[in-house]
Amino acid sequence: MNNLRLLTGLLAATLLSGGLCAVGQTSKVITLEEIFESAEANSAQLRPAFTATKEAEREVSVARSGRLPEITSTLSLSYIGDGFITKRDLSGYEKAPIPHFGNGLSVSVTQPVYTGGAITSAIDMAELKLTASRYATDFRRDNIRFQLTGFYLDIYKYSNLRRVVASNLDQARKLLKDIRARYDEGVALQNDITRYELLVSNLELQIVKIDNTLGILNNNLVTIAGLPESTVVVPDSTILARSLPTEGEGWWQEEATLNSPSIKLAKSGVDISRKAEALAKSERLPKIGLQAFWTIDGPILVEVPPINRNLSYWYVGVGVNYNISSLFKSNKKLARSRVSTMLASDELAATRESVEMSVRADHIRYMEAYEELKTRTKGVELADRNYSTVSTRYLTDMALITDMLDAANSKLDAEQQLVNARIDIIYYYYKLLFTSGKI
Repeated sequence: MNNLRLLTGLLAATLLSGGLCAVGQTSKVITLEEIFESAEANSAQLRPAFTATKEAEREVSVARSGRLPEITSTLSLSYIGDGFITKRDLSGYEKAPIPHFGNGLSVSVTQPVYTGGAITSAIDMAELKLTASRYATDFRRDNIRFQLTGFYLDIYKYSNLRRVVASNLDQARKLLKDIRARYDEGVALQNDITRYELLVSNLELQIVKIDNTLGILNNNLVTIAGLPESTVVVPDSTILARSLPTEGEGWWQEEATLNSPSIKLAKSGVDISRKAEALAKSERLPKIGLQAFWTIDGPILVEVPPINRNLSYWYVGVGVNYNISSLFKSNKKLARSRVSTMLASDELAATRESVEMSVRADHIRYMEAYEELKTRTKGVELADRNYSTVSTRYLTDMALITDMLDAANSKLDAEQQLVNARIDIIYYYYKLLFTSGKI
């Protein structure tokens, strides 16, 4: 008896300390849509995806700059030492004075005209990678939203579960009070009091565990959504009252085919691989460009003696560059690119199959959740009726304490299952939205 009182005291102290720790926190009713908006603007886990998209945008700009002319300029200033002249057998040494100050300036301009499609393919490749980066961002966003949905609904579930346990705890305490009164009258056993005190202690322990779970879930939700640390999220109670669509599986399959980020990402992988093939083919073709060149150098060292003057000349023309080694090297690159395209196509087919299976499974669970809600609602009605009947019979000495405990446990279990069933409908609906890319 003393041990039970000590345990009860410790549990009360734990609950009280938990309440003190909560000082300074702000409880606020927040809808799931507001959670999504906060994550979009503040989530640290989503920020790298946005940065990667910006990087891909810069890559497009870099690729487009390949169409601009290539302009190079060279300026040189030098000190030139004196030379000497000899015969072919190195005899007959004679000093050859040379102007010591040397200078050089040249400008070269090359405008690509035809590159075998290399520049265009490089730009297309960069744009495809940008598109893939956006799909990857959408995929990451959907994952974060679904993760937040899980935390949000779990908070709702455990908040309701806490109310259920607290209600059963109040009832258990009242009945314990009645049992003690009956014990004082001599019509109840000490063992009856002990067993019901144990039930009360277990319910108090459940509340402690539920409070701890709610604290963890709230911290995870607030952190990922980028909300202030002091925020205590209170789920919007109207979420269970929403009229959710019950379209058939075919409709969800079509939506997934059109909107699933994973399918879009796999498709972009196929497009990138095909563009890589085009780049490999372009290596076989010549590169043609317009060229313009101007230079001025001094002194003129090709004359003997050297002429201490500047020599300038310029030219314009067409340059053709052809890598002959590409005839036997590009075949291997092209073969590798074709295999990469086959791999990307296989991954696309596998992704479509995976999404199709997920949609089918989620839709089955979604419809099943409605049936489970009907069953659990009926179960609570029966459990309440049974608890009321057994309680009345126990108070009139027509039932045992074990019957009372079984009825109380059945009632608690039925109410917990009803809470879970209501939340499961919302959960599987958002799971369908996530799988089909509409979350």
